[in-house]
Amino acid sequence: MTYIFDFDGTLVDSMPTFADAMVRIFQKEGLPLPDDFIKIITPLGYKGTAQYAIQCGYTKDIDTFVANAAEAMVPAYLYEIPLKNDVYEKLQQLRQAGHSLNVLTASPHVVLDPCLKRVGVYELFDHIWSCEDFSLTKADTLLYEKVAQALHQELADCIFLDDNIGSVSTAKKAGMTAVAVYDKSSEDMVEQMKAIADRYIYSFAEL
Repeated sequence: MTYIFDFDGTLVDSMPTFADAMVRIFQKEGLPLPDDFIKIITPLGYKGTAQYAIQCGYTKDIDTFVANAAEAMVPAYLYEIPLKNDVYEKLQQLRQAGHSLNVLTASPHVVLDPCLKRVGVYELFDHIWSCEDFSLTKADTLLYEKVAQALHQELADCIFLDDNIGSVSTAKKAGMTAVAVYDKSSEDMVEQMKAIADRYIYSFAEL
């Protein structure tokens, strides 16, 4: 089988770090922080949060916001952020069984690659892609079509795993088998994700 894994909130426990970094940037720029700020930005990723920041009055461009956010988070990805429970063991098992393992994330390579290397799983993957490699977002079904093409696989033969309801929904709409993964940052969406996904897991041990 061909597996495609999200990174933040799926492979690694990084969503609290992402949220904290975004709060700091909004505070530094003097942008409003509504009570539900974390809930708003959690599914958006870097570029989506940048677009939201512009709506809130951010005066620089999206690329500048993304670069500043990535720079703020690099130390955590380099030294702190851990794999989620059972991820290392399951990836090893899947690899040894001959499955193709791949990463597709909205996070840029500047934080993605060093983190995967530090936690010891970088070499387990056949491909490690950021959405920036395709100039598309996870909200676009064309992204999943392009990934399947790059893997020389039919969409129906790809298993996509993500903790974000929007990404799960779009991957399924594109034709992939969509597996929703529990993360504390999206725990209020569990029932909706169960209704949308082909399968819902609370831990990689369930794969």
